[in-house]
Amino acid sequence: MLKFGIIGTSSISHEFIKAAQKSQAYQLSAVLSRNIETARNFSAPYENVILYTGMQEFLASDLDLVYIASPNSLHFEQAKAVLEAGKHAIVEKTMVSRPDELARLRQIAKEKGIFLFEAARNYQEEAFAIIRDFLADQTILGGYFGYAKYSSKMPELLADQTPNIFSTDFSGGALMDLGVYTIYAAIGLIGTPKSARYTAQQLPSSLDLNGSGQLIYDDFFVTIQAGKNVTSDLPSEIYTADGTLVLDGCQRISSAIFKKHDGSQIALPVQVAPHPMLEEAVNFARVIREQNHELADQWLDVAQAVHQTLYTMRKDAEITFKADTI
Repeated sequence: MLKFGIIGTSSISHEFIKAAQKSQAYQLSAVLSRNIETARNFSAPYENVILYTGMQEFLASDLDLVYIASPNSLHFEQAKAVLEAGKHAIVEKTMVSRPDELARLRQIAKEKGIFLFEAARNYQEEAFAIIRDFLADQTILGGYFGYAKYSSKMPELLADQTPNIFSTDFSGGALMDLGVYTIYAAIGLIGTPKSARYTAQQLPSSLDLNGSGQLIYDDFFVTIQAGKNVTSDLPSEIYTADGTLVLDGCQRISSAIFKKHDGSQIALPVQVAPHPMLEEAVNFARVIREQNHELADQWLDVAQAVHQTLYTMRKDAEITFKADTI
């Protein structure tokens, strides 16, 4: 089993632990938090977990891997420290604030001969592979991918507070939080665009509450929507010369129906995993066990394209993070 530690004590870390346990490939061994009470409360449901308040001591322990789920802007320095300590790193989406940070992390991982993963769970879904295979002989004419969900942090924002997810200091916003799923869907299923643009409803800080963008390909474009102050139930769609593939989302895909122009339909055999993070947990463990650096590099190539696209889009909308000035 892979002995792993956790950085970041939010609910998403509990979910990764559940998926890791279901995979039977990981053993939770350590939790890092600046506050020992926070670490103690977080780790209460688990057994034999060592608690740390210092990064140096945490990384000096006998961990194989670290899962990082802190605010976005902290990911780069924390992942850098983890990799330099010789530990594999799983970094929650969105992995970095800028694409050059990802390039640097990749370089360190390569030099150390260890693995770096972005926990973009929809890209690791088996449904993605099934859909890619189906589209292989289709002529793509465009698409739409959306993810908009009213944030539980909106009341704080409306009360003139600044939760991390709505802070430029922490590289937040709709595009970086939910839009990343739409970009992974577009690039993972269709390919890398040659350019991108983004228009958003923004706070005075420049951070986006919701927005719509386009990924520009040679012969078509793909529209994306991301939102934190609105909720959308629209399906995602991929348009082809023969018909439209309708998906019930851009993540946790449980329905994929190809509707031909003649009115007939084909239902693709997709189904969701027992836990939304299980497939990525299983895939990451398998790659480490098999030492499959080639596949890991392919995933990171996709991640690099995703982050370059995110960067291009927020620059188009003039969304500026503190991390851009460091």
